[in-house]
Amino acid sequence: MTRTMLIALALTTSAVAHAQTTPVGSMNSLDLQKARADALKTKGLRRAYTKAFDLSGLPEYRPSKPMKGLIRQWGSNYLADSPLEGYFENAFKKYHPKVRFQNKLESTFIGMAGLYTGQAELAPMGRRPSWEELQAYQRVMGTLPVEIMMATGSFDVSGWSFALVPFVHKDNPVSKLSIEQLDGIFGAQRDGGWHFNSWDESVARGPEKNIRTWGELGLTGEWANKPIRVLAYTLNFHFPRDFAEKVFGGGYKWNETLTEYSNKVRESDGDYGKLWNAGDQMMDDLGKDKYAITYTAMLYADKPNVKTVPLAKTAAGPYVMPTLESVQARQYPLTREVYFYANRKPGEKLDPLIAEYLRFVVSREGQALIMKDGKYLPLTAEAAHAQLRAIDAVGAATQGEGG
Repeated sequence: MTRTMLIALALTTSAVAHAQTTPVGSMNSLDLQKARADALKTKGLRRAYTKAFDLSGLPEYRPSKPMKGLIRQWGSNYLADSPLEGYFENAFKKYHPKVRFQNKLESTFIGMAGLYTGQAELAPMGRRPSWEELQAYQRVMGTLPVEIMMATGSFDVSGWSFALVPFVHKDNPVSKLSIEQLDGIFGAQRDGGWHFNSWDESVARGPEKNIRTWGELGLTGEWANKPIRVLAYTLNFHFPRDFAEKVFGGGYKWNETLTEYSNKVRESDGDYGKLWNAGDQMMDDLGKDKYAITYTAMLYADKPNVKTVPLAKTAAGPYVMPTLESVQARQYPLTREVYFYANRKPGEKLDPLIAEYLRFVVSREGQALIMKDGKYLPLTAEAAHAQLRAIDAVGAATQGEGG
């Protein structure tokens, strides 16, 4: 047999063995939706982080004359499932008591549609829009939406745009990984990648950079010829899009032997009807296979027989462990972001009221509310100032009224 055939056979045998031992759960989409909603009922009210980050370097909010008008929002349910949306609105109304909010915060999936159908001025989203969402927006609006980062994703809170973390078996000798190595393991040769909805050939790479055995990663002895078994979220989830953007440069060609996992609903006694996250399933399987690798959240780090290692943007380092502090400081390479998207017609400025609200959200006062809610993480001073410059570049000068 050729080397490729031997690797494929080994991976197939391993996958079959694990499939025979993994419990089966319900995959019905309506069951999953109910289980997800049940899980969010208490999670959204919990303050996961109480650490007080230093926000003194963030821009102070300097309100315009009191404004009035209506801000309509379609998008992420995570603002409404927590106190955060209420915090934002109540604080903003102290400066602008005649401003009203009308919200349809049910899912990130509806954000872009709310904008390009004229039903909303703002779309809070826990990720960047997909290619299809941006194509739809551009076809209708003739341009792309304004993008403003409103917060850093969480360190380890399920649902709140947690940092993506690679995990290996505890017996694996690997001591560190770079983004290029993750690309070699999880990705495949490609002709380019997507930057928003523009094709970028500069991120192309050939098959010689594929990493399919642990020996190709530098491990020796019994590990040298062992194939890497890649476990990952089903490619329809948004986690793979975020991973691909940060690791593949926006490419979307994955390791040809990847094993996909999706959420399920538990059917076992005692846990019947509860959400069974794909991350749980992957990490359980990783703990049983020392030649496997996956990526998910640090909230699963306490699973038996697993570990993570420091990660670097380039082989030159620095190599950084995922911690609450390294994620908030935006030093960890797979830290994620949370966004506001806004309508702006070609050649025109952003609506003054929307620009004013965005200035508040990225200010020291707005980011203090992120910290008060305790799930997303406040922006760094550098990131906040960058967002304020972006708003000022597209925003109209305020006249005391909006809407």
